[in-house]
Amino acid sequence: MLLSMRGGLGARCLLILLLLLAAWGTGSGQLHYSIPEEAKHGTFVGRIAQDLGLELAELVPRLFRVASKDRGDLLEVNLQNGILFVNSRIDREELCGRSAECSIHLEVIVDRPLQVFHVEVKVKDINDNPPVFRGREQRILIPESRLLGSRFPIEGAADADIGANALLTYTLSPSDYFSLDVQASDELSKSLSLELRKSLDREETPELHLLLTATDGGKPELEGTVQLLITVLDVNDNAPLFDQAVYRVSLLETTANGTLVTTLNASDADEGVNGEVIFSFDSDISPKVQEKFKVDSSSGEIRLIDKLDYEETKSYEIQVKAVDKGSPPMSNHCKVLVKVLDVNDNAPQLAITSLSLPIREDAPLSTVIALIRVSDLDSGVRGQVTCSLTPHVPFKLVSTFKNYYSLVLDGVLDRESESVYKVVVTAWDGGSPSLWATASVSVEVADVNDNAPAFPQPEYTVFVKENNPPGCHIFTVSARDADAQENARVSYSLVERRMGERALSSYVSVHAESGKVYALQPLDHEELELLQFQVSARDAGVPPLGSNVTLQVFVLDENDNAPSLLAPRVGGTRGAVTELLPRSVGAGHVVAKVRAVDADSGYNAWLSYELQAAAGSARSLFRVGLYNGEISTTRALDEADSPLQRLLVLVKDHGEPALTATATVLVSLVESGQAPKASSRASASAVGPEEALVDVNVYLIIAICAVSSLLVLTLLLYTALRCSVSPSEGACGPGKPRLVCSSAVGSWSYSQQRRQRVCSGEGPPKTDLMAFSPGLPPSVNMSERSERPEGNSDVSGNVSPTFELWL
Repeated sequence: MLLSMRGGLGARCLLILLLLLAAWGTGSGQLHYSIPEEAKHGTFVGRIAQDLGLELAELVPRLFRVASKDRGDLLEVNLQNGILFVNSRIDREELCGRSAECSIHLEVIVDRPLQVFHVEVKVKDINDNPPVFRGREQRILIPESRLLGSRFPIEGAADADIGANALLTYTLSPSDYFSLDVQASDELSKSLSLELRKSLDREETPELHLLLTATDGGKPELEGTVQLLITVLDVNDNAPLFDQAVYRVSLLETTANGTLVTTLNASDADEGVNGEVIFSFDSDISPKVQEKFKVDSSSGEIRLIDKLDYEETKSYEIQVKAVDKGSPPMSNHCKVLVKVLDVNDNAPQLAITSLSLPIREDAPLSTVIALIRVSDLDSGVRGQVTCSLTPHVPFKLVSTFKNYYSLVLDGVLDRESESVYKVVVTAWDGGSPSLWATASVSVEVADVNDNAPAFPQPEYTVFVKENNPPGCHIFTVSARDADAQENARVSYSLVERRMGERALSSYVSVHAESGKVYALQPLDHEELELLQFQVSARDAGVPPLGSNVTLQVFVLDENDNAPSLLAPRVGGTRGAVTELLPRSVGAGHVVAKVRAVDADSGYNAWLSYELQAAAGSARSLFRVGLYNGEISTTRALDEADSPLQRLLVLVKDHGEPALTATATVLVSLVESGQAPKASSRASASAVGPEEALVDVNVYLIIAICAVSSLLVLTLLLYTALRCSVSPSEGACGPGKPRLVCSSAVGSWSYSQQRRQRVCSGEGPPKTDLMAFSPGLPPSVNMSERSERPEGNSDVSGNVSPTFELWL
């Protein structure tokens, strides 16, 4: 029972230790697995998703993928269960050759957010390669005179495996003459030789056949054999002897061709031809050695004939044979070990893998943009690499694992300022002098909708003549968006609102793409003088951004309203004005006054009066004031004058073309005794509201004339303010009661029937002031000027201008 508890405690401790090791491996950013070579397809390697702390459900959404620096098809991951398995045959000897360490390095990459893991899968060697001899047989010539204990080199076998699987042991078939001698060295392969145990007699035994067997240390053991054919020779019984069994030489990899490597020295105890030695490479020398070195057959000098490369081969083992000229010749062997010394002859190498391009301009800091792998084939400090970036770019390099770096965002991006960055990565090694290499990556900045459309100015003033055709183009607005593509595609629309009882969209419309503003119906200056509204510009971004521009559309007046006669003071017949005139009046007596208004404005509303002459009359008894409409006598009346005078007054405005109206005035000439009755009626009428209103207007005209200079200054200031500041919002409303004023230079009025509206949006009413000073035509004579009221004339007799005020 006690043993069972101890065994359970030991298993629990072992499990905790394994978990700690796994956690350490995960925290260090690298996983380690191991598999034997030649594993079948589907062989389980490890639960890579579980070991990396990833949920199985997020492997596909996060784009889990495996990349390999070497062979990407050997291992694969099942995205359903997160298991790393063998995908194709793995041959360690093909993958790593004779290297003692053999691993497959994997890069595991997941997105959203980006993570990079490094996995190292160690490939274990299995005993799948038997020892192999170069040939099926080896021929050895041995003179019969060789002494006991003499050794004769033979070629050993080679095993492609490593470690214990390549640890070879040799056995020789039983023989009375020879035994196998094996010499082992830490740096060199085993040297095999046959040791002579019994003197040879060619006449008795001319040939010997032995079997050499090589067995590796694997389980199960594999072996290879070779036939040794020994021919016993006669005479020359002394072989050459080298002064060293092993020659050791070190050469820089930059050593020039033709450089002397070493000089071999061998001597032969024989005399004459039997003592002359010839040097040569062994027959089983590798082709690489023959490409790099040559030996002088007589002097024994070995020279370099090709360029060395430490990164390709770090050492060469050369077996040299010395043969004398005896008959039969005798030989001996030595080895030359050439070590290649590294120099800084390889520049660093850079490999950039782009992962997140283009990058949004609103990307957060530390966003990973690309992965960078650096390497240097040199060794030691010469292979240590340092990386840097081009200055003045919003990026930086972050070391992730050994020679791996991440290019991350280190500053705020603005596509409108810089849309593409040329990032240059420079790598230096630690050699002297240092070598360097560069690699560039083009980082494109993707646009986000961070700029609203902008108009060149916040407000536009537009002038449109009234009575325009429906659908006419009155203005074009244009806004520019600094963003790109959809974020810069601008559409236009009206900012809808109510204008009294009607919607703004019943007056104007705007084309969504071109920004053209159209008047949907004819505009009427008498109804609407100012149309103020806003046009909105919106881009197509998500979410959309926008801005507004204000349009002030002034409707210009046209002469589309004829003068309108006001109702007469005294009742008449069929619209005619009837006046009683005593025959006793003299010249210049005012008989009646014609009153008219015009719904237009400006010169289109400036009225003049003309008296139509009667047919066949030489001189008219009456005349009418050109601008005040007063009908007065031109002479004293006599008995010959007709008792009923019919006068036709033509009222005409100053528009182009001019519009007219006519008024009929019937003047009855009565005797002086009948005049008071008519005058009493006129007096009763004179004290009515209209006469009082006329008196008030006369005072108003006098006041206007008195402050005309101040008014001109006010107009100039008002015009300057209107040009520099957008008009304040107003309201729509009816006019004030009708005021009719007359002067020598014309009639001015404000009609309640004409609804003047200035519409500019919500807010309190606004007062607009408009004035004009019409000039007198040259046809006005001095007599007409003398008829003007005193309040309208100055001391010099000049006519004061008449102003029309709309409040």
